[in-house]
Amino acid sequence: MRRYPPIAEHGLVGDLRTAALVSADGVVNWFCAPRFDSPSLFAALLDHQRGGYFAVTVDGPDVATRQLYLPDTAALVTRFLSRRGVGEVVDFMPVDRAERADGPRRLVRLLRVVRGELPFSVACRPRFDYGRARHAMELRSVGEARFTVPGGPVTARLTACGPIALERDEAGGREAHGGREAEDVGQALRQEDIRARLVLRQGEQAGLVLEVAPAGPREEPPPPSLEALDQELHAVRHFWHHWVRKSRYRGRWQQLVNRSAITLKLLTYAPTGAPVAAATMGLPEQIGGERNWDYRYTWIRDASLSAHTLLDLGFTEEAEAYRHWLGERLRAGAAGGAGGGTVTGEPLQIMYRVDGDPHLSEEVLPHLEGYRGSAPVRLGNAAADQLQLDIYGEAVNALTRSARSTQTAGYDGWLALSGLLDWLTGAWDRPDEGIWETRGGPRHFTYSRVMSWTAFDRGIRLASDLARPADLAAWTAARDAVLRQVMERGWSARRQAFVQHYDGEVLDASLLLMPAVGFVSPRDPRWLSTLDAMESELVTDSLVHRYDPAAAPDGLRGGEGTFSLCSFLYVNALAQAGRLGQARYAFDKMTTYANHVGLYAEEIGPTGEQLGNFPQAFTHLALIAAVLSLDTELDRIGA
Repeated sequence: MRRYPPIAEHGLVGDLRTAALVSADGVVNWFCAPRFDSPSLFAALLDHQRGGYFAVTVDGPDVATRQLYLPDTAALVTRFLSRRGVGEVVDFMPVDRAERADGPRRLVRLLRVVRGELPFSVACRPRFDYGRARHAMELRSVGEARFTVPGGPVTARLTACGPIALERDEAGGREAHGGREAEDVGQALRQEDIRARLVLRQGEQAGLVLEVAPAGPREEPPPPSLEALDQELHAVRHFWHHWVRKSRYRGRWQQLVNRSAITLKLLTYAPTGAPVAAATMGLPEQIGGERNWDYRYTWIRDASLSAHTLLDLGFTEEAEAYRHWLGERLRAGAAGGAGGGTVTGEPLQIMYRVDGDPHLSEEVLPHLEGYRGSAPVRLGNAAADQLQLDIYGEAVNALTRSARSTQTAGYDGWLALSGLLDWLTGAWDRPDEGIWETRGGPRHFTYSRVMSWTAFDRGIRLASDLARPADLAAWTAARDAVLRQVMERGWSARRQAFVQHYDGEVLDASLLLMPAVGFVSPRDPRWLSTLDAMESELVTDSLVHRYDPAAAPDGLRGGEGTFSLCSFLYVNALAQAGRLGQARYAFDKMTTYANHVGLYAEEIGPTGEQLGNFPQAFTHLALIAAVLSLDTELDRIGA
């Protein structure tokens, strides 16, 4: 096993409640259960010794690996190729939308050989609660092992079928923790794990199923047969094929769009419809740096844009589920501020847990060394307490996307929405922390103002279209005041560009969304000169930085890579501005930074490596938006 494989060398599997990352070597390096934001079972990406992993590998000096998805599915195939033979491990998680939200989660690993013969090695080394909890292991038979933590919330059960004999592995459970004594998370632990070795020949199969379930007595199903696992794989393929067929996209980049749509779906918590920002926590924006955040939560901004994107593709069910979840957050916030659904006292806070819980206190996990030494590793996210006024624009835009969804919400839904806009008329003109969640203090961010304008604009349109009661005079006055203020204070005559905030002349890539929301025309002279300024300062070989931290200190040490969201927003803006040749080339270059199975992390480093939490919903939704703009403009000119 490599200590820390590149972030990008992973595929994602999931069941619409949680997800796992599987390396191109066949190692599950990240898995939290039963939910995205549950404590980890495998977290080797954050500490190769203490984090835990589940490996199915083939040993030998001549073994090469390849990884791919079964077409238009979330079933991941890791292939092992050598002179002796060719083998595969197929990883998937069964999707059963009828299950309870807290029901068992199952990760299935099918081993098979398609040519010759290969020796497989299996090592299952769970480390509960981010490596803080010590487990006991019971080997019930050669085909079943059970891992438990006294008083812990979950148990794990590993079952094997086919020619696999599970063995006790005590040597693999010794972790060095600075030479200190046992019983403390920062001290040496000795834990029992599972290992197995087997040889498969052409046409032979074996299977492993890891089930994570709530602790406590329950009736456990018998170990599955290989035939049953094959049927489950068939059901997973059918589910994803049926889902992808709902997409109405038939443009030039269908494979890219389908993979990004599947990724957005995989990052959505089905019981509530709430998408998470990414599957992971703590992966660094700079190797060795401190920008290591927990992204396993639902940001109003990211989720609203994700729902908007899926609706553009025709996935109405997902968009409606998120709108329902968002409406519940809005009603809870209106019920009493800090005591009625938020911890900030605002009608909405910027992020929540997938079940709507607003409490996300941040703590550091000092016992984890972090990916390649990138510490601190943070659990939770203190940015939940920040004021970011742009979220109201994204939220209202999502809630008013179609008159049909607003009518479905009924009169009570309209009252909640109009109440939010009434509140915003007196609340929009405040400094905040902005879209990038800087920790350098509040400012009058231009993007926050633009999205406040968007909230008023969408509300005014919908009230007029549906003839709903609204204080249109106050909303219109606020909308116009925001626009005049941005044009006067957010515009730098010297830079000939819109700037990040009113107290400086720093550029900011978030403003690439200004034409997308209709605040300016994509060919307005002020916008075109802003695009030129961004190109000269924020763009490097078509890759886009969010802003320049040296020019606009954000309260954090170190730097970061280019932001993939912004790079795709740049493509979108270029296309809408009519700069199609430039847009097409920038998009084609961005596709070269995708990993081997079409996934993107948050950022791209100086040598093309992917950085940050992985995969990131923001990046994939921006890819889809860029494709839709490119297709529209290319069709318009008949290209």
